[in-house]
Amino acid sequence: MKFFLGLLAVLFCADAAFGLTIISRKEWGAAPAKNALDKLANGKSYVIIHHTAGVFCTTKSACITQMQNIQSYHQKTQGWADIGYNFLIGGDGNIYEGRGWNVVGVHASGYNSLSLGISFMGNYNNDKPTAAQIKAAKNLLAEAVSRGQIIAKYTLYGHRQVSATECPGTNLWNEIKTWANWKTK
Repeated sequence: MKFFLGLLAVLFCADAAFGLTIISRKEWGAAPAKNALDKLANGKSYVIIHHTAGVFCTTKSACITQMQNIQSYHQKTQGWADIGYNFLIGGDGNIYEGRGWNVVGVHASGYNSLSLGISFMGNYNNDKPTAAQIKAAKNLLAEAVSRGQIIAKYTLYGHRQVSATECPGTNLWNEIKTWANWKTK
């Protein structure tokens, strides 16, 4: 029994150190999608990084509130079937499931069916991404490659590279330009 508990503790610590924590739609209290969502095939070549241009959150509770607010805005104001992004990253360093894996997002016109959309919660013209957020994003990208969701040589763009917008905000833009798969367009 001691061996089993010790092994369980090692596995738990390894997951916490190297794995992902993705807060599920159920856990953050997502409303159901208004209608059926299109499937996103594996092996995508692009990842588009966004910011929500809203409130920066630093606790799980505050980030859950933001997730609910973002989904409500996307569904009720924008008229979309669901939250637009595949995943969002809070200032608490957690990853929150938006549409999730294998579901086409509504985040970058012309790229929705070609990419995974990841948004950082906050306004990164003012806020600065935390080390925990950056680590979470890079771990999410590594997981996406290992799952075959995106190809190993994917191209990383900031939303401003594919649309006339300030997104993902200057501070986040300056950060992602240093990442290995970021490319000029």
